[in-house]
Amino acid sequence: MDCIFCKIIAGDIPSYVVYEDERVMAFFDILPISPGHTIIIPKSHISDVENLSNEDLSAMALAFKKIGKAMMEGLGVKGYSVFLDNKSAANQHVPHVHFHLVPRKEGDGLERWPQTGYGEGEAEHYLKRIKEKLS
Repeated sequence: MDCIFCKIIAGDIPSYVVYEDERVMAFFDILPISPGHTIIIPKSHISDVENLSNEDLSAMALAFKKIGKAMMEGLGVKGYSVFLDNKSAANQHVPHVHFHLVPRKEGDGLERWPQTGYGEGEAEHYLKRIKEKLS
């Protein structure tokens, strides 16, 4: 397999491992947004969230909760952002599902993406389309 994250799990590529248990591994991003930026992955190769087991998703969420607390205490940061890019259209560069956990400080300059509102009737239209597929 040519997955860089699977190679990290196997120990073929060195990494700074922050946390590991039977389901997940967390390690520093080599191109951090801020010091301590950590990537959390399932140990099984799964490309996207839709194919991730509920057990692995839960294990990942518990890991970022634990690591986030340790980041705040250990790095003296006031918070952290958790994000996931799911599929290439959302800028997922490694096709192995992963969360980014980014330590944050007040006024650190990191901004969210541009936001807009809904036009007349748009919210209802999009809500209907999504809810139809939830059944």
